Amino acid sequence: MVESLREINGQTTQEQRFYLSSLPANARNFARAARGHWGIENSLHWCLDVCFGEDACGYAAENLAILRHFTLKILQRDSSKKRGIRGKQKSSSWDHSYLPSLLNF
Repeated sequence: MVESLREINGQTTQEQRFYLSSLPANARNFARAARGHWGIENSLHWCLDVCFGEDACGYAAENLAILRHFTLKILQRDSSKKRGIRGKQKSSSWDHSYLPSLLNF
C-alpha cells in the first residue's frame, strides 16, 4: 500500500493505492517501482491531454484515444527530427515529405 498526501492551494488530499508485486519486501525498491509507474503514467496522460486535447474530446473519446495513442507512438518512434511531440505534429502538417516518412513503416 502507498499512502500519499497532496497539498494544492492549502487544501490537502489523502489517497491510498494498493499494489500486487513479486518484488522482495524492500521499501526502497518498492517505492522506486511505484514512482516509476506513476512517472510514466503522468507523462503519457499529460502529453495526450496537452498535445492532443484528449480531455476536451467529449463523445467518442475512447475511439479517438486509440488513434491518439497510435499517433503518439509513431511520433515518439521517429528520430529523424530533434523536436518534441508538438513540434513533430506541426512538422507533419507543414512538411509534405515528413508525414509520409512517419507512415512508412
